[in-house]
Amino acid sequence: MELEFIKYEKDRQVAFITLNRPDRLNAIGPEIYRDWTAALDEAERDDDVKVIVFKGAGRAFSAGADLTGVGYVYGMKDPKPGERGKQRIPLRVKFEFDRRVFLDFHRRILYCKKLTIAQLHTYCLGIAFNIISHCDMIIASEDCQMGHVEERLGQGGMTLTPIMILRCGFTRAMELCLTGRRFNGIKAAESNLINKAVPAGKLDEEVRNLAHGLCMHPKDGIAVGKAMREMIYTTMGIDRGLVDHYIMHTVQTNRVLDEGEVNFFKMRRDKGVREAAHEKHDLFQILDDFDK
Repeated sequence: MELEFIKYEKDRQVAFITLNRPDRLNAIGPEIYRDWTAALDEAERDDDVKVIVFKGAGRAFSAGADLTGVGYVYGMKDPKPGERGKQRIPLRVKFEFDRRVFLDFHRRILYCKKLTIAQLHTYCLGIAFNIISHCDMIIASEDCQMGHVEERLGQGGMTLTPIMILRCGFTRAMELCLTGRRFNGIKAAESNLINKAVPAGKLDEEVRNLAHGLCMHPKDGIAVGKAMREMIYTTMGIDRGLVDHYIMHTVQTNRVLDEGEVNFFKMRRDKGVREAAHEKHDLFQILDDFDK
C-alpha cells in the first residue's frame, strides 16, 4: 500500500509499519496519525499477519511531536504583541482532536488485534514514547534516547499514566514525568520501561528474530491472548487512564503562565522552533543532572 508518511511492508506473517518522515526525524503530526491508522487497518484486515513491528526510517524512530505544529493543530495562531489571551479556541474543538490522538489512537495500539513490537533507535521522545509504551514488547538500541520531554512545555507531570506506573513503578514513573529528562536504552531496560536494549548494529536482527519467533503462536491463540489482556487492562484501569489523559491534555492547554515562567510558545514565536527548543533544553538542564 502507498502512504505519504508511512511505509508498509510484509515479510511472511510479520507486517512492518515504518514512520517515514526522515527529514524531520519522523516528528509526529496529524498526517502521521492518518497514515499510521491506515497502515494499522491494513495489517489488522490481513488474516495472515500475526505480528506488527513499528520502526522509524532514517536516523531515529521519532523525535516526538512536530513542534512546528504544537498548538496550531487546534487552529491557534501566534498572538501579536498585546493580543495575549484574546484567542479562544472552543473546548469542543480541542476535545475532539485530543480524543482522536490521545484516546482513539492509543487504544488502537493497546488493543491491536496483532502482537506488536516497537523497534527504537536514536530517539523515541515525547508523544512517540507515550504511544509505544502501549505495545506488547519494546526493543531499543542501547544508545536510544527516550523520555517524556513534552513535560518541559509546562505540563507539570501530566504524562503520568497507569501504563507507565505498571511498567516501572510509581516512584520512577513520577520522577521521569516531572523531570522530563532523557534516558538511554540500557537505563530503560533496567527500569523495565522496555524489554531489552541491544547494540545498535544488532537491533534489526534481534527484532526480526523475535517477530518471526512470536509467529509460532497460532492465530486463535493470539486472539484469545489479546482478548484476555483487554479484560486485564480494563480491570487495572489502563483504559480509564487513557480517557483521563486526553481530557486533562485539553484542560492543560488553557493554563495561564505568569510572567517569567518558561513559555515555549512565546519563545517559538520570537525565535523560531529550533532556537526555542535549544533554549528550553538549556533552562531545564539542572533536571538532567538529577540521576547522575
